[in-house]
Amino acid sequence: MAEEAALPAASVATAGQPAAAARLFLPRGAYPETRRDGLVEQVFGQRVADPYRWLEADPRGDAGVAGWIARQNALSADYLAKLPGRERLATRIRALFDFERYGLPRKAGRSYFYTRNTGLQNQSALWVRRGLDGEQRLLVDPNLWSADGSLALAQWEPSPSGRYLAIAEQEAGSDWRTLRVVEVSSGRVLDERVEWANDTEIAWVGDEGFLYSRFPAPGQGEDARAPRFGKAVWFHRVGTAQDRDEQVFATPDHPEWSHKALVTSDGRWAVVVSEISTDKRNAVHLIRLTGRERGTWKAEALVPDIADHWKLVAGIGERLWFLTDRGAPNYHLVRVDLSRPQEGWQVVVPQRGNTLEGARMIGDRFLLSYLRDGQSVAVMTDRKGRPGKAITLNGIGTASGFGGRPGDTETFYQFTSFNMPPAVYRMDLRTGAVTPFAVPRMAFDPADYDVEQRQFTSKDGTKVPIYIVRKRVLAAADKPLPTLLYGYGGFDISLTPAYSPVRMAWLEAGGAFALANIRGGGEFGRSWYEAGRRENKQNSFDDFIAAGEFLIREGIAGKGQLAIQGASNGGLLVGAVVNQRPDLFAAANPDVGVMDMLRFDRFTSGRFWVDDYGRPDREEDWRTLRAYSPYHNIATGKPYPAILVTTADNDDRVVPAHSFKYVAALQAGDIGEKPHLLRVESRAGHGAGKPVDKVIGAGADVMAFLAYWTGLSL
Repeated sequence: MAEEAALPAASVATAGQPAAAARLFLPRGAYPETRRDGLVEQVFGQRVADPYRWLEADPRGDAGVAGWIARQNALSADYLAKLPGRERLATRIRALFDFERYGLPRKAGRSYFYTRNTGLQNQSALWVRRGLDGEQRLLVDPNLWSADGSLALAQWEPSPSGRYLAIAEQEAGSDWRTLRVVEVSSGRVLDERVEWANDTEIAWVGDEGFLYSRFPAPGQGEDARAPRFGKAVWFHRVGTAQDRDEQVFATPDHPEWSHKALVTSDGRWAVVVSEISTDKRNAVHLIRLTGRERGTWKAEALVPDIADHWKLVAGIGERLWFLTDRGAPNYHLVRVDLSRPQEGWQVVVPQRGNTLEGARMIGDRFLLSYLRDGQSVAVMTDRKGRPGKAITLNGIGTASGFGGRPGDTETFYQFTSFNMPPAVYRMDLRTGAVTPFAVPRMAFDPADYDVEQRQFTSKDGTKVPIYIVRKRVLAAADKPLPTLLYGYGGFDISLTPAYSPVRMAWLEAGGAFALANIRGGGEFGRSWYEAGRRENKQNSFDDFIAAGEFLIREGIAGKGQLAIQGASNGGLLVGAVVNQRPDLFAAANPDVGVMDMLRFDRFTSGRFWVDDYGRPDREEDWRTLRAYSPYHNIATGKPYPAILVTTADNDDRVVPAHSFKYVAALQAGDIGEKPHLLRVESRAGHGAGKPVDKVIGAGADVMAFLAYWTGLSL
């Protein structure tokens, strides 16, 4: 988008469209009219136009924005309904969802708790069984909470004895949670409601009650999308109203700090972790729970400074174990003995070449989870860190779970891959035997699909891994296929192989799927993350562009057959690379993306992202952000790919105004006649808790759109 210049009326000729697509082009005159204001600001010596800032208003209170959304949705719904094969695709996605699936069991007392979905339930329900072989009983069914499936069970935690269960209700995809307590023996939901929990742990203190985190309730008339401050840890006692909850830990001198609490498995310590952003750095305070007077919560600093990442692994008596990157970018396992503070931190498992991403003390040993070439590898050690058995997994995939406590004789884990729905296994720690707990019956044969991992070279010579998934017969034919490339590249988050029914429908139709582990993610430790954030963010975009060039060069995709997709930070990624290389891609789907990089910190969770992106109020960072902000860098005068922007009306993490402003600028731009559409999901948020029906509908729309513009026949 030019900073002030009026946009020219003539459109750019568009090449490479599907042969039968003429009726589905959309010249600029076909879009709903969008008001363009003359707002221009002087920032760090530059004049910056923001003509669509009015779209930042909350549509729940602004009729103009609400009407604009309705017109955009009407246009996209009409367009998407005309796509060939869209209904067949929706039917197939529904069939691929229709299998029984289980979550990882958690043991409390003699009871096992787990989620279960019969196949097409909008929300997974929570079940319990007494003993491993006991009869299962439905305990909590969120499908009964709302007619449209928009109320979800977002979180749950049994008390240590299994007497109570704390659950978190999520409405319409919001990040806000309402906590409730269930009496397990009867299934009765107790009367008390705990409001305004957000990004919280649920940490039981025996059966007495639990620790949780919440923000102050918003004041009368306060904008619900404003940044929040003053998050504190509270204690809720079972059987009491929220107004009797006790504040456990807060930092009024540092209202920007956020706090969460965990309790060690022996119930001796509450461990409070304090953060100031999404960057993995935190302080640690301890509260001794044994022997304390009721209503008193005395916290002492264990790690007073927010400088490194500390993740609690276990606590037994006066000994605590943590994973940390202090002095070890790939993490090591350390121990402190609080009865001998003079000894300081002791290294139990030293840093190795692969990133140590997780650890649990189970039984009399540690189970360590490493990332090796973007895949999960599990290793057992004794309590002194001496290596034991490696847990081998068949094929490329992701293993997760491995929960448990000191003294347990078993653990459960889940394995999944691009061609494997999640299966749950039980491991007997005494014998090492692994037995299935819940293995899904699939509507396809995983052996029909080829999963491989390759490397490509990015712009600066860095080697970047990429997964490629195709039907085995099509891979053997070695012919270019319509290809969907996915990426994220931010916040030290690792993308590993995982199953998606929506993605499987694309593969079944004969497309290829690729997942690039670009810089900014956590796949290869701290250095990989640092190389793709703040002033280095362009590396993420260069990696993703290089991935697309690699797929075409290697004959995986043909020219005009490459689509790209990403969500949240990945939506930013898609918007940025489309601006920088619109010629490379046939179609794009930026989902719930961060699109205005000059104002992201002014809404809800945005203030936490400044360690990843930089601060818009600091000139050096602002200039970096201005250089790639998707909303501010639309390359007028160049033909753009077909773009379907997706967001949700109740997303209070990345507010939908990002997508609204970006789409308005696309539709006003001189960027060709391929469609640039907006799809706004109603009563949904950033993704979590979305009902299966909505997932199927959105998946069919997006995949049909990308298939149409890459030539994939449905």
